[in-house]
Amino acid sequence: MRETIKNSLQSKLENLPPAPGVYQFKDASGKVIYVGKAKILKNRVRQYFQSRPSQAKTDAMVTKIADLEIITTDNEIEALILEFNLIKRLKPRYNVLLKDDKTYPYIVITNEPFPRVFPTRKKRSDGSRYFGPYTDVKTMRFALKSIRDIFTIRSCNLTLNENTIKEGKFKVCLDYHIKKCEGPCAGLQTQKDYREMVEQVAKLLNGKTATLEKELRLKMEEYSEKMMFEQAARTRDKMDALSVYNAKQKMAGEEIVDRDVFSVVSEDNDACGMVMKIRDGRVIGKSHFYFGNVLEKPKEEILENLVTNYYLKSDFIPDEIFFPFEMENPESIEKWLAEKKKGKIEITVPKIGDKAKLVHMVEANAMLMLQELKLAKMKREYIAPSLESLKRDLRLNRLPRYIACFDISHIQGTDTVASMVVFKDAKPKKSEYRKYRIRSVSNETGEPDDFLSMREVIHRRFRRLAEEGGEMPDLVVIDGGKGQLSSAVSVFNDLKIEIANPSGESLTDRVKSPNIIGLAKRLEEVFVPNDPDPHTIPKTSSGLKLLQRVRDEAHRFAIEFHRALRSKRTIVSELNDIKGISDASAKKLLIRYGSFEAVREAVMKHEEEFELDMGKRITGALTRYFYEEGDEISDET
Repeated sequence: MRETIKNSLQSKLENLPPAPGVYQFKDASGKVIYVGKAKILKNRVRQYFQSRPSQAKTDAMVTKIADLEIITTDNEIEALILEFNLIKRLKPRYNVLLKDDKTYPYIVITNEPFPRVFPTRKKRSDGSRYFGPYTDVKTMRFALKSIRDIFTIRSCNLTLNENTIKEGKFKVCLDYHIKKCEGPCAGLQTQKDYREMVEQVAKLLNGKTATLEKELRLKMEEYSEKMMFEQAARTRDKMDALSVYNAKQKMAGEEIVDRDVFSVVSEDNDACGMVMKIRDGRVIGKSHFYFGNVLEKPKEEILENLVTNYYLKSDFIPDEIFFPFEMENPESIEKWLAEKKKGKIEITVPKIGDKAKLVHMVEANAMLMLQELKLAKMKREYIAPSLESLKRDLRLNRLPRYIACFDISHIQGTDTVASMVVFKDAKPKKSEYRKYRIRSVSNETGEPDDFLSMREVIHRRFRRLAEEGGEMPDLVVIDGGKGQLSSAVSVFNDLKIEIANPSGESLTDRVKSPNIIGLAKRLEEVFVPNDPDPHTIPKTSSGLKLLQRVRDEAHRFAIEFHRALRSKRTIVSELNDIKGISDASAKKLLIRYGSFEAVREAVMKHEEEFELDMGKRITGALTRYFYEEGDEISDET
């Protein structure tokens, strides 16, 4: 079989076209494991199968290649974009992968006659303009606040068009009266004037504040010449607010230029790419992106991924782009961006002077963000001291990072329930809590049997885990002493469920002798299987305190469930005990009045109204029951 695959692959390698395109390597199961692009497919793809300096990860990939698929394109630009889209969709194992950035917000200017401006986390192909993504939410909020301070953009969600305005469907709101809106909904602002203002908003979001300030100054002078002093004053106020916005942005040099500065840094299998945005010579913000699966990947590949991802989502292309190092083939990126911009751009790699210092500054910022990522990873991998203590106290063979605790609750054998709570890394995982109604509540003599109840819930839980292939706990805690523990242990000894897999692995094989303990509340004694004597953990041990927290949480959860069931059963049974009241009628009464006492009050104090509401049959049955109970009839009845 393997030889047939090799022969098929060799045939495809020999017939590769000398054209640009995208190639996909597949493993024996047909899954795509790598996607790449090439200026000349024939030359690029064959390089993987020729002798070269050893790279462990690349060598491992080549050994898994069983098939090859190519897509030819008309040029390198098409190949670049197709490669990016395929990587994003397929997430191949051996590609540099951009970590999910779906949560990064944008500012959108909607495609409407009177556009709205607001933040969003979804980009739609509806003709709207999107600015971002903003990896720093504070920067986005400051931009939105500045827009609202400077411009009178509507904040409503009304559907404004020529017809709805002419028909007078809407009235001005508070924003109009406090000078935050010009009232386009009531025809008080023309579409032309409104859209002119929207274009000014777009200039601000694109960082073209110098251009915008010049436009506002000319407008103010025009209003002054026409003796429109109120409009001139309002334009002056806009300029003052714009100055405040500009003051928050740093100058990046003396040049009044639009420029994006890129840099990437990597460490182990993670990388961070950053772009600093300079508009009209001012730094208006920066965005960072995290990448995974970068071990042994050249920085050029990470940078190309960053640049492609960024400009596919950005509507603005600057005149200049700085790279931190030379690319193997920057012409395709430059050509693609020039076509998108519909103008000339220049990609350079500064070597000396202030421009080189700017690139180094972006690199330093990228390294800081990468260290933040690694610190966050360390926090996620942090092991609580209480887990180490518990492992030591119980002499466990592994850390009890996943603890499941079971408890039984009932009152004199009625409404028996069980609870299971889960703690992961010493913290409650409430989404994995479970509650059970117990079926086997009594023994052969008909008396409540907690041991049978515990056996039932353990059986039900671990049978389901076995059948579904769920994650098994590191430690199972039974709220109880030796008897409860024995019941639980017997389940694992007796439960021989064959899991549906080729090896025929049994539940007991999968569980690998789980650590099961019982925690008796009276003396906080710990019981372990096959040992008749309890183990005493020091009262000061953080491991014991963790066990107590887990046990108390299981007890609380069981009690709450038991109370809810008992309350429901008590109310329903009281109504069901009344002759002439069916289960359906009892349910109807509870839905209508909420409680047994409320039903009683309605019958005794407002009988005529109650009869109109519920009918003569139900009213008669309830009246007879309450009178027979000895309730007094009021003088008014």
